[in-house]
Amino acid sequence: MSGFSASRFIRNIHRSVSAGNSVDVSESDGVRSLHLGTSTVQSSMRLSAPYDLELAYTRGIMMFLLFAPDVRKVLAIGLGGGSIPRFIHHYLPQIQTTVVDINPRVIAVARSHFMLPPDDERLRVIEADGAQYLREHPGRAGLLIIDAFDSRGVPPDLCSQDFFDSCAEAVTADGLMAINLWGSDRNYDVYLQRIEKSFAQRVLVLPTGRPGNIVVFGFRRTPADLRWASLRERAKVLQEDYPIEFLEFVERLRDNNPNTSNRLII
Repeated sequence: MSGFSASRFIRNIHRSVSAGNSVDVSESDGVRSLHLGTSTVQSSMRLSAPYDLELAYTRGIMMFLLFAPDVRKVLAIGLGGGSIPRFIHHYLPQIQTTVVDINPRVIAVARSHFMLPPDDERLRVIEADGAQYLREHPGRAGLLIIDAFDSRGVPPDLCSQDFFDSCAEAVTADGLMAINLWGSDRNYDVYLQRIEKSFAQRVLVLPTGRPGNIVVFGFRRTPADLRWASLRERAKVLQEDYPIEFLEFVERLRDNNPNTSNRLII
């Protein structure tokens, strides 16, 4: 969820309603967006560049490549419009991605309106409860992505201490989690403290711009080389390969996390 709340939709192109809850798709200025019963944008795709990441927080999540370039298995809880799975499927063919979403209508809309590829050997979408799936599949993900919102915000069972403990247990010994949080959420500090506890304080926060999406990274072990010179060099190489502002995100890490003039501290 981007947190952006549009005052009006230029064009509504789809609505699916069940049990009083709707899944809506709108288009404005060449950008197609997903909404869950409100004007809040849950996911967006630029029609002229469907494989790129339109929302800044989704590009921020891809900063995992700076710390864990050898990830081969990604588990994502929350599909939305499928922006990140679509990006990974297109740009990172070495990665296998499993996505879990509890809402079958969201899955259907991601496929019908947001160019989410069909399941194959590199992508699998599962209709299931994300919290339960994590508990039943420990130690399998090099990267765990949590981006799960409904019309009211983060579901309660996806922000408890037990849930974040399951997140830590779901990633491999050298793996990490990336979760999208909303900075103005009154419970943001509580969620962050829970993540810090689950990941033994090995946490970084990355504000991704206005509005206030914050990507929080939790690491099972501290990355080996956190010197600024090394991070900037790796970011420069990544930025040449992918349409993402890696160098700018490195500076945001510096501005929002403990560090010295020489290195980032986790």
